[in-house]
Amino acid sequence: MSSAAAPPDPLIADRGPPLPAGAQSHRAIGPFDAESIPAGLFRLHRLKAGAWGIVTIRAGGIRFVWDDAEGGARDLTAPASILVPPEVPHHLEKAGSVELAIAFWS
Repeated sequence: MSSAAAPPDPLIADRGPPLPAGAQSHRAIGPFDAESIPAGLFRLHRLKAGAWGIVTIRAGGIRFVWDDAEGGARDLTAPASILVPPEVPHHLEKAGSVELAIAFWS
């Protein structure tokens, strides 16, 4: 299902490539709380080529970790949204209570 919805503003974008103009949301998962976040999100993973993710923190907070050569992490506290570009390894770490959702764009 495609959506013409705009990405959240402001949108944290620590890594490239940026979300292309004309990108559309095609899938959303969540909301999840700290206990229902899929276990795979806490392990190193990456999005496939041509897919971007937008992780939106609706309540509470979580730690977002970049697992690429540049490394780094962000403690995200609601309201916050971070752009995850294709093929960049990353994972989440619990930081207390949280409610988050993820939208996938292409």
